[in-house]
Amino acid sequence: STLRRTRGYGGQDVEVLPVPIPIVNERKTAMKKIMMTALFAAMVALVAQARTNNVDIVAAARKQIGVTVSYDPAYRKLAYPGGDVSRESGVCTDVIIRALRDARKVDLQKLVHEDMKGSFAKYPQNWGLKKPDANIDHRRVPNLQCYFKRKGWSLKATKAASDYEPGDFVTVKVGGRLPHIMIVSDRKASDGTPLVIHNIGAGTQEEDVLFAYPLTGHYRICFPSQQKKVCR
Repeated sequence: STLRRTRGYGGQDVEVLPVPIPIVNERKTAMKKIMMTALFAAMVALVAQARTNNVDIVAAARKQIGVTVSYDPAYRKLAYPGGDVSRESGVCTDVIIRALRDARKVDLQKLVHEDMKGSFAKYPQNWGLKKPDANIDHRRVPNLQCYFKRKGWSLKATKAASDYEPGDFVTVKVGGRLPHIMIVSDRKASDGTPLVIHNIGAGTQEEDVLFAYPLTGHYRICFPSQQKKVCR
């Protein structure tokens, strides 16, 4: 570096080296930018995964279309656990029950029954029962609503299509009195409203009826034991 002359203590001229000007490390800056970009991409991917973590349930429900072709609400004696009526028939709750069994190996019959055994009074008392009944309890919409709420899976039921994600469960009242449950699809109508998969009388169907009936509940399930699933 070039020496420069300056006046020192005592009035004498001295020669000193100039103070070096800090130089920004371009490589370090570039690496920092790369790391920040990678972090942002990871966060975006995580959000996307969180918003689609129940699509396997949708796929399992869709496979019931053409298999379950009728509606039969009759009381049946079921095996326990894992009991089911013939897949050719069923009710709206059977779409949910079968989809969870097929996609996640999760048995709502067992889960609801065990929860009701310990907390029977917390569940709706609409049917005059004195104790849980593993043949029917899990096939009743009000009981599923209670179970989902007790698990902390209840969300606000709105009429904003963007609030609903694939695999969400939605409950409604049909005709002002009949409880019904549906699975939100990963497909949408032309106006952006998600379709639903359900059995309302003619077997399992995928239809544009998310907001066709008064909403009574909105649920997003999460089973922490499914390590590859991201809970909300």
